[in-house]
Amino acid sequence: MLQPVRRALLSVWDKEGLLPLARALVRLGVELFSTGGTRALMERDGLPVREVGELTGRPEAFGGRMKTLSFEVASALLFHRTRDAAEAEALGVSPIDLVVVNLYPFEEYRDKGLQDADLIEYIDIGGPTMIRAAAKNYAGVAVLTAPDQYEGLIAELDAHRGQTRLETRRALMAAAFQRTSAYDTAIAAHMSGGVKPLPRPVGPPRPLRYGENPHQRAALIPLGGPDPLDRVIGGKELSYNNLLDVEAALHAIEGQGEGGVAVAVVKHGNPCGLAVAPTAAEALELAWAGDPVSAFGSVISFSQAVEAADLAPLHLDDKARRRFVEVIVAPAFSGEAQALAAHHKTLRLVRWSVAELMATPDRRFVLGQLLEQDRDLQLAEGWAHMAGPARPVDEGLAAFGVRACRSIKSNAIVIVRRTPAGALQLLGMGAGQPNRVRSAEIAVARAAATAPGALGDGCAISDAFLPFRDTLDVLAEAGVPMLIQPGGSLRDPEVAAAADARGVTLIRTGTRHFRH
Repeated sequence: MLQPVRRALLSVWDKEGLLPLARALVRLGVELFSTGGTRALMERDGLPVREVGELTGRPEAFGGRMKTLSFEVASALLFHRTRDAAEAEALGVSPIDLVVVNLYPFEEYRDKGLQDADLIEYIDIGGPTMIRAAAKNYAGVAVLTAPDQYEGLIAELDAHRGQTRLETRRALMAAAFQRTSAYDTAIAAHMSGGVKPLPRPVGPPRPLRYGENPHQRAALIPLGGPDPLDRVIGGKELSYNNLLDVEAALHAIEGQGEGGVAVAVVKHGNPCGLAVAPTAAEALELAWAGDPVSAFGSVISFSQAVEAADLAPLHLDDKARRRFVEVIVAPAFSGEAQALAAHHKTLRLVRWSVAELMATPDRRFVLGQLLEQDRDLQLAEGWAHMAGPARPVDEGLAAFGVRACRSIKSNAIVIVRRTPAGALQLLGMGAGQPNRVRSAEIAVARAAATAPGALGDGCAISDAFLPFRDTLDVLAEAGVPMLIQPGGSLRDPEVAAAADARGVTLIRTGTRHFRH
């Protein structure tokens, strides 16, 4: 059902995009009402605009706390356009067909640390009242709550001769209530001393092809910020599992890449390959070599923008030699890199950076509830010698290994090395095993296959303390000369004695890195 827009009320804090919207409304013959600074801005632009006081019959009062709160404004928004038409006419109430309101920036000033006595002045009352009234009466009223909605409304009014469609008004209604809900939640959380509010959906769920398995339905629920489904270049849409691996791949290279380029090869949520080297192509080759079998159908992340030459090890333009990859994620891709990836019709490129990931909270659902925690950013309290020969610690390699271990599912054991050319490489890892010994055995086997004879130059890292000496014995038997672990077990003395007996340098970090 089309609804003409004849009168509009505009009262905004954020004035971005306001003038183009107001000019379009005037061009379409809409009568404008406004308040304070919003009205002054439009008047300076030469636009005809009337003061809201002409509707209310009263001036602004109490330092601006009272402007739009009134029977007249609320009635103009709320009355049912057919059922209540006669009563509205008898009361002298004329309809307002469009409300453009964005709220006092409570969240912004909260984050600036404003004291409560001053912060309460940024709690909007009239704005939410108008938004909710207009949204409730969406059958006859359109409501805009953010500048990014303006352009779409202008296009709609132009396409329908100054009228809005019912489906548009309903979508705007949903967005309006999401905004007021998030706003009220932010105020309540702050004033009660709680944490920042959870984000609210900012749009309808976006269906995915299926969930973890074909028989499971799945959707992405947008919560604001960039949408990963809009960051895909080429190929098909990202799947549920792709999205999980994209996040894991970004997590794997967090903090890596100092003095070079970090590349991670991720499969089923774990980095099966990881390297830092002077060039992206070299890092990719070393990471792929960490487990070529598991790398088939993987997701690969780069710590820097990707050029075509960086992808050379994948042989994307040679069908006979091409390495199959599902997704490549990086902060940016050159035009040449995109053209090269297009040779592989199913390959998707995703523009996303580690910084964008780290700007989001670490959350997951459990038992229908939401868990939230700080991101695991602390590497170690230090590199303290516990037992065994006093070998020097290569702190760059140690940090690389701890970060690698931090990104792998517990129980996690990794073996890393510095190559003869100085690059850092994950030789092997054991992940997600119910016991640490089995993880160590898997890591040793994989490292021996990656670089035969290199275990003697390797360094092992455990994500948690060793409850028994058996994990150290597995590593010592393989010839690994150094083990880095958090320490703190009741059997630390027994493990230390085993390190002395086996000639393994045992280093304590004091920091655990479980990842379930």
